[in-house]
Amino acid sequence: MADKLVRILYVEDEPDIQMVARLALEALGGFTVEICSSGNEALQRAPGFQPQLILLDVMMPGMDGPHTLKMLRALPQFANTPVIFMTAKVQPSEVAGYKEIGAADVIPKPFDPMTLASKVQDIWERCHG
Repeated sequence: MADKLVRILYVEDEPDIQMVARLALEALGGFTVEICSSGNEALQRAPGFQPQLILLDVMMPGMDGPHTLKMLRALPQFANTPVIFMTAKVQPSEVAGYKEIGAADVIPKPFDPMTLASKVQDIWERCHG
């Protein structure tokens, strides 16, 4: 049986989306969510927060999601942490590309707040099944 998923690092530059996702994940999923507004912020805060799973926006100013993932993977403690991209760019070729660079899965945006927590939990269980 997998460890229970508790700590999620969520990297998203849009405050409205941050708020909806936090509500969905904390209120419905019971998770503890640490929100970062940029890839750089994620790299600074992830080591102290020790997330078990990372939700990562693809399109962000400065460092985008794929580059943030690459930088997180360079840190030994995050070499195997499941990362889920959240993006509106979900053509099959794009999704395949995200998985090639190490994403566990992709959740399309806009996401349904009522099912976000259960989708994240399902992906977590698949990674730890």
